[in-house]
Amino acid sequence: MTSPVPASRIPEAVHRRRWAILGVLMLSLLIVVLDNSILNVAIKTISTPAPVGLGATQSEIEWAINSYTLVFAGLLFTAGLVGDRLGRKKVLLGGIAVFGIGSALAAESGSPAQLITFRALMALGAAFVMPATLAVLMNVFERHEQPKAIGIWAGGVGLAIAIGPITGGALLDHFWWGSVFFVNVPIVIIALILMAWLVPDSRDPKPGRLDPVGVVLSVIGLVLLVYGIIKGGELADFTDAKVLATIFAGLAVLTGFVIFEKRSDHPSLDVSYFKNKVFSAAMSAIALVFFALMGVTFFGVFYTQSVRGYSPLESGALMLPLALAQLIFAPRARLLVDRFGNKATTTAGLVLIAATLAAFATLEADTPIWLLELIFFLMGTGMAHIMTPASVVIMQALPREKAGSASALSNTFRQVGGALGIAVLGSVLATAYRNGIEGKLGALPPGLRDTAAQSIEATLGVAEKLGPQGKALVTPANDAFLHAMHVTALCGTGVALVGAVVTALFLPGRTPAGQQGEKEPELVAVGE
Repeated sequence: MTSPVPASRIPEAVHRRRWAILGVLMLSLLIVVLDNSILNVAIKTISTPAPVGLGATQSEIEWAINSYTLVFAGLLFTAGLVGDRLGRKKVLLGGIAVFGIGSALAAESGSPAQLITFRALMALGAAFVMPATLAVLMNVFERHEQPKAIGIWAGGVGLAIAIGPITGGALLDHFWWGSVFFVNVPIVIIALILMAWLVPDSRDPKPGRLDPVGVVLSVIGLVLLVYGIIKGGELADFTDAKVLATIFAGLAVLTGFVIFEKRSDHPSLDVSYFKNKVFSAAMSAIALVFFALMGVTFFGVFYTQSVRGYSPLESGALMLPLALAQLIFAPRARLLVDRFGNKATTTAGLVLIAATLAAFATLEADTPIWLLELIFFLMGTGMAHIMTPASVVIMQALPREKAGSASALSNTFRQVGGALGIAVLGSVLATAYRNGIEGKLGALPPGLRDTAAQSIEATLGVAEKLGPQGKALVTPANDAFLHAMHVTALCGTGVALVGAVVTALFLPGRTPAGQQGEKEPELVAVGE
């Protein structure tokens, strides 16, 4: 490795400020991830009837999360290509501005439907932010520094997970529920100023053509699939004709999307990438870990706030060990990869995730809280040792000028995995809860039974309105929720174990030292 190598590929002015640029990129990443981690703490508050919240049902809460996720995932392919074509800095600035506008509007939502709509607008902006951050990173760091930079970048996710719940809890203790969205606005303004000043522009010298048909097919397919899954959980009946028709329609459209992309000469998703088993295994690992983790986050908030009685701020503080573990281990995961290889590191991370999910199936209403803290810490440790090596494998599997596409693919699979995790595990939770509580609601008026069976928050809301006679519903509600949480956690465990098998079979072991110095294409720098 010789010193002239960095100077020959990256402008000296950019090379000198590369770590400052990384800091600004992490701030933009922080904004996007912070929003979802804050929302997780606010779920219970938003589901509380007005004037405290919006009175959103469990399915509406799932859509408030998934409207963001699906738009985000559906547009990432195109967003990466637009950044490659127009310049990553321009796209980054525009995306963050739209995200800030969406945040301000979401804060003033007057109904669950408005919140769902404005969350989708936020996702439109976020879709252009996420791939641009990683693409810029790949273009300001040399290949030998990329694993370290990606590790620090991944640690930014841990920082957002740490800041999000605490910030959200503090805001909900002092302000209205919409403050969890409005807090994004000042961060957006700071990020815009710093990016305009520090971040260089770059683009792909041979950008791909846009693929509007592919984008539309992918979004329609995912929305239909997720809608069917959520509706099945809401009805507690996955054999319902409408549910099955919607799910199969979604699968059919997604199949059509894959066929169209395979035949297109300018696909937004290049299916040929997945012929590489290493690339496919890394993508699967990211998707499956987020499938499991997003589902856990969804039911974890109800466990800590509804069953255990913690405030939003206290509930946010309980998430700190997960974030702390990510901050500690994400930047250092590359050291384990260097010693043991991607296969061993990532597989061990997924096995650890599976173990922590299984541990959730043992939690009761009076479990010592330090055990929950230990579970969260181990979960964050496992996640750190999956995300960093998998991201490095994905980003280095494609040519450097395709960094936007690689980043888009990585984040798309993460978001789709998370959306399906919330939809599938949220539906498992809803179905198991409804089945467990329905037999205890016989004393309620017929009109209230269906409402009370929707979620633990709905049951407790009805119990509160009934006064003293409603207290008899609290213990059955907690018991039904705990059983539903145990079932859901075991489903997540199975998913994580599938991921461990995939990575153990297909990810590479230790990389020989001599394979680091492959020739890369020249960077096209704009404005330097």
